[in-house]
Amino acid sequence: MREQLLDFQQGRLVPDLVTSVRRHLDGCGDCAHADQVERELTQVLERRTPQYSAPVALKRKLAANWPAPAPVVPRRRARSWLRLFLPPVVLATAALLFLVPDMRGLVAPKGPAASVMVGEAVNDHVRLLQSERPLEVESSGIHQVIPWFSGKLDFAPGIRFAGDAEFPLRGGAVGYFVDRKAAALVYGRRLHSISLFVFKADGLPWPSAPLEPAGRAHVYRTAARGFNVLLWHDGELGYALVSDVSAGDLMLLASKLAPPT
Repeated sequence: MREQLLDFQQGRLVPDLVTSVRRHLDGCGDCAHADQVERELTQVLERRTPQYSAPVALKRKLAANWPAPAPVVPRRRARSWLRLFLPPVVLATAALLFLVPDMRGLVAPKGPAASVMVGEAVNDHVRLLQSERPLEVESSGIHQVIPWFSGKLDFAPGIRFAGDAEFPLRGGAVGYFVDRKAAALVYGRRLHSISLFVFKADGLPWPSAPLEPAGRAHVYRTAARGFNVLLWHDGELGYALVSDVSAGDLMLLASKLAPPT
């Protein structure tokens, strides 16, 4: 499992294996700790090493020389090539998975589409709570927190809510959500902490129903492991709001984060 952590964090695993790894991390404290150490090491290295965007001319040159897609091989011919080149153990495993459906469930467990995102949101929130220094920038000013992310993410978080007496802003940090970088902002609610994760929305298994209105957003609301979770996306960005405060409090904060236009 630990040999796959870096590929898991960088999005190089197939979706079914991502689900399997995430379920293991939910139940294994040692591996979850190793996963957190790997993530923190990656963040430190990325903050301390320079990053440069490729020139437009280089991007165009690469696009022009990119190899064309391989032609589609007819099914019968493809099977003959598979029999010729694949090791017998691979073919035996494939046959076993086909003949014994229960084995497929063990290799690639299935679950609700949103379970991966909900589990990730809760895990990331717990990591912030347990971290000795959860906030990399501590400030109640949105004009200090949001500019701090410049150069650390390949997108702008797009958060305009500066906090108020009900939900004061405490600060932010760079984190990861599933397989991508995320902006983590922390708001307060009395003695509670509320984590807001902002990340690129594409390629994630967003739940389609039931959705509830909160400002201009239509959010998916659920609970997991004693925490309330809200998920929604707006344009290119996705949002996850997590806390042990009431679902009503989270819905109120979501309406302030995504006010009606």
